[in-house]
Amino acid sequence: MMRRIAVLDAPTNLGLRPPTASSVPGCGKAPGALRDHGLLARLRARDAGCLTPPRYDPGDWRPGDGVCHAPEISAYSVALADRIGAIIDRGEFPLVLGGDCSVLLGSALAMHRLGEAVGGRIGLVFVDGHSDFRHPGNASYVGAAAGEDLALVTGRGQPDLAAIEGRRPYFRDIDVVVLGIRAQDEYRLDLQAAGITTRPVPALRAEGAARTAQWAHEQLVDCAGYWVHIDVDVLDPAVMPAVDAPDPGGIAFAELEILLAGLVDTPHCLGVELTVFDPDYDPDGAYAAEIVNTVVAGLAPVVAPGAVPPRLLPAGPVAPQPRAADSRSKPEPLPAPAAVPAPAVAVEPIGPDPTADDDLGDDPLGPGLLRRASAGDEPDPARSGIDIA
Repeated sequence: MMRRIAVLDAPTNLGLRPPTASSVPGCGKAPGALRDHGLLARLRARDAGCLTPPRYDPGDWRPGDGVCHAPEISAYSVALADRIGAIIDRGEFPLVLGGDCSVLLGSALAMHRLGEAVGGRIGLVFVDGHSDFRHPGNASYVGAAAGEDLALVTGRGQPDLAAIEGRRPYFRDIDVVVLGIRAQDEYRLDLQAAGITTRPVPALRAEGAARTAQWAHEQLVDCAGYWVHIDVDVLDPAVMPAVDAPDPGGIAFAELEILLAGLVDTPHCLGVELTVFDPDYDPDGAYAAEIVNTVVAGLAPVVAPGAVPPRLLPAGPVAPQPRAADSRSKPEPLPAPAAVPAPAVAVEPIGPDPTADDDLGDDPLGPGLLRRASAGDEPDPARSGIDIA
């Protein structure tokens, strides 16, 4: 027995501003570019298809009008949540290929539905070069959902995005761990005030990627499971500049590989999304190839022989004590959403699966591929291209 990955394309650009007045963002091309480098075959993943987004058309939107494309993003998020829920209901591990960071709203909605169905809370590990925490409480206006996704999924912002199906917040502040933001992130103090746990790049690098992954597990011990969001702009632009907002001070590919492997090496992890890679800035495909190498190696624990299928932890207390003082006032609760059917995911403690066997042979990823570094390994500076001392 093993965990099967299901790859779902979510090629939406709706959460980004146009690069120029006459163009659209290129990250909607990312799923195709990654597939072209053999991602599905190398993961031996099931193809879960593509959820086609609505047309990208800002129209006459102006600053002050709220989030651009909000109705389209809301509808897309509901459809994406349905697709992710169906994958999890099959006992599979979803890998969602964005698209911009607004795909997090669909994933968050799916996780909130799941948490309600099993009577527990689902957490979020947010791996991103930016906090994406702009909201009406700390900015003069909002506009691009991809720069506001963490704020929206924690209940801050306009209800048509922050409270889809009357669910608000999708993730509680105390159930979010932010990794990889830059040391001087614009909203770092707002995260601290909210009680959202963070580990910026300097601390991540000082502790090491493997230990940081373990630390993230520990922060979410009261959750029934967790989702992983990865924006590739967490990487330093010296090694991966093909994003809409490159920002110096990021991590190396090797560090991302180790971090991802540590985060998914548990049935507690329910799925991963990958966002913001823009093939328009990768004309020869070199960055796409390196991303695929990293994802294949980082997801190796999911498809390793004997890997345990996803199992949610028993539901913990509904309202545990926060890890840090939360000085923000919480949003008023909305009416309870309608019940959803319980998924086919066992609610039981994590442990070895005595029925596990290997139906893919000794090496499910094939020979010669980049392998996951062990918990004690350090990233290879030669591979990173930047100084990781």
